Parts: sequence; C-alpha cells; structure tokens
Amino acid sequence: METAKKKTDVKTVLLNNAIYIILLVIIAVIVIMEPSFLNIRNASFILSQASTRLIIALGVAGIIILGGTDLAAGRMVGMAAVIACSLLQDPDSALRLYADMPRLPVLVPILLAMVICATFSVIHAFFVSKLKVPPFIASLGIQQVVFGIFSIYFQSLANAQPIASLDPKFTNFASGGFSVGGFRVSHLMIYAAIIAVIMYFIWNNTKIGKNMYAVGGNPEAAAVCGVNLVKTFLIIYLIAGLLYGFAGSLEGARTGSVTNQLGADYALDAIAACVVGGVSMRGGIGKISGVVIGVIVFQVINYGLNYLGIDPYVQYIVKGAIILLAVAIDTQKYLKKK
Repeated sequence: METAKKKTDVKTVLLNNAIYIILLVIIAVIVIMEPSFLNIRNASFILSQASTRLIIALGVAGIIILGGTDLAAGRMVGMAAVIACSLLQDPDSALRLYADMPRLPVLVPILLAMVICATFSVIHAFFVSKLKVPPFIASLGIQQVVFGIFSIYFQSLANAQPIASLDPKFTNFASGGFSVGGFRVSHLMIYAAIIAVIMYFIWNNTKIGKNMYAVGGNPEAAAVCGVNLVKTFLIIYLIAGLLYGFAGSLEGARTGSVTNQLGADYALDAIAACVVGGVSMRGGIGKISGVVIGVIVFQVINYGLNYLGIDPYVQYIVKGAIILLAVAIDTQKYLKKK
C-alpha cells in the first residue's frame, strides 16, 4: 500500500516538474558541449535580453490566465519600437527622419507607443469579451491589422531602411547600467524587476487580479458571483498593451536599429515562456514567479543554442518541441485532477 503511494507521489512530482527537468537537461548539454558558456558576461547578457521578454510575457500571461491568447503581442512590440525609434533619433544625425522636429523628451514617444498599443489591446478585448470572437481568431486578426498599419507607417517614413542613429539619451535609458563585482546590471533588468513586482501586487492583492483568476477558472461561475467579465477583460488587455508598448520601446533602444520585422517571433517566445513557467493554457492558473523562471530558462536555451552556432531552423524545432511538451504536460495535469 505504502509502496504504491510512494510510486504515485514520485509520478506526481515527475509530472509536475517534467518540463523543468527536460529544460535543465538541455542546458546541461549546452554547458557540456561548450563549458565557456558559464561566465558572468553571458549571464549579464542573457538577463538583459530576458528583461524585455519578461515584460512582454507578463502581459501575455494575464491574457492566458483569462483563458485567452495573444498572437498579436509580437507585432505590437514591433509597432512600439518603430514609433519610439522614429521619434527618438539623434538630433544631429543626417539620417534623421523628422529633420525639423525638436528633440523630444525620451518618455514622450515611449508613452505615445504605450497608449497606441493599449488602444489596440482594448479593441482586441472588446472583440473577445463583447462580440464573443474566439481569442485565437481575434488575436490573429488584430495581429494582421497592427502589422499592416505600422508597416505602412514604416514604409512611408523609412522606405524599408532600418531606423537607426538613435538619440544617445534613449539608448542609455534602456541599455545603460552599472557593474557590481564584474556583473553588469542594466537599466532593462531594473525596469523588468519593478514591473514584475507591480504585476505581482496586481495579480495577488487587487480586485482585478482576483477577478482575472476567477474568470479564467470558470467564467460562468464568476459572472454569477457578480464579476463584470467585459470590464475584467478590458483592464487585463489594457495592462498587456501598456506592457507591450513599454517593452517594444526598450527593445528598439536596445537593438539600436529597427524595421517592421522586429518582434515577429516574440509572441511565440512569450507564450512558450508562460507555459514553461506553469501558466495553464486552460486559464485560471499562473504565478509571476513561474513566468519569471520560464522567461529566464527559455532565454538561456535561446542564447545557448546561438552560442553553440546551432542552425536557426533547428532552433525553431527545439522551441516548437518545448511548447508541445509543455502543453502536453499541462494537459496531463488537468486530466489527472479530473
């Protein structure tokens, strides 16, 4: 009897941690193949890259917990980057697109990008919550609309040339930082940490956070208990849009050169990181700590594969396999609970 119970407990532990075990094995293989991968410089670089991805994932995670999905996240990030970078070029650059425009404070274009992304996210939420369009279809439609609109803006402005020669104040806003014992702490890490704390508070200590979990877990029961479903969707999607706008602006400044193709795969990476971090695609389940771990682990694998010089197409296979495994494991957990 006790032996059977122990076997069941072991199976449960393995099931609950299977994806982490698989990912740790992948990381271990990367380290074995290239021991130089483990160094402070790489750790700092990985965390800086992961910072903008975390901000995006925190927005996507809220939508997934609601029971939805957001394929448009990456395109909104790209839109924010194009808007912010086009308005924050170096005033002394001969390549400046708005040659006669006075130098803008760094926060003004960033806030503009955030407002525009938030507007599209609210429209997205309206289609899902009020018009009852399936989340996948709604996000696919918004993705296409957003990409088309900001591509027209990019094409008319830059004529398919990358937007570069950014204002040094803008690039420093994102990529500046300081060193602590040889480890470089970038501004990006600080912004991501602050936003993670804010989102933790919203998810766990506010009415909207509790409503988000309630709606994702059982929308019918939540409605019976007096939760305003449409309002909850609008607020969570609004927050996601603001995060996309901020992350896109930071990513544009970090890369130093943007086109309308920036962010194309970011939605996939964000969703994958969320699922790896324990955010259930069935809705109602997810923690900030899980999203943070998922993003960092996924970024370590991304960077590690690039560090080994693995073919980009092979990397797509690895990412796809991780997503399939994570969702499959999540499904097995759900079926076991039933």
